[in-house]
Amino acid sequence: MKIGEVAKQTGLSVKSIRYYHDIGLVCGERNEAGYRVYRHQDIEALKFVHQCRDLGFSLEDCKSLLGLKGNESRNAEDVKQLTRTHLSYVEEQINKLQQLRAQLQHMVTQCQGGGQPHCAIIDSLSHEDNESHGSHETDEDKSHKNQSLHDAGSECCRKASRNSNGQES
Repeated sequence: MKIGEVAKQTGLSVKSIRYYHDIGLVCGERNEAGYRVYRHQDIEALKFVHQCRDLGFSLEDCKSLLGLKGNESRNAEDVKQLTRTHLSYVEEQINKLQQLRAQLQHMVTQCQGGGQPHCAIIDSLSHEDNESHGSHETDEDKSHKNQSLHDAGSECCRKASRNSNGQES
């Protein structure tokens, strides 16, 4: 089956399928004309990877899970541990997003809005020490926290931008 049809069947974009091929995650064979041709088991592997990615697993984790899926003598504890590790990461990201939400809610409640030029949100964003939040973090802590919050927010934005077929828009 050619890549366009595989994309329709799996809900993945052609670009994603090509990328997965290029990194060796799921590879179709090339026919005489040089086109990638995917077999039934390749399509099933791509669907599996798609489901893993929808759950937020990294490509490295997807590769591990795909290997475990194909290994009839696998140890279920290995799968459970990998998933438990991912769950811990997701819980950490949720915690960071909740902190981000609380901080943004605080900023919104502090701003009176309206037509005046004074804005508590701008003031809050302008103060490096964020005195209004009672924070005693070091610059390195803030930088790491801000990057983590940015990463978590970016991941949410990427997931939110996916259309109903799970493809990124």
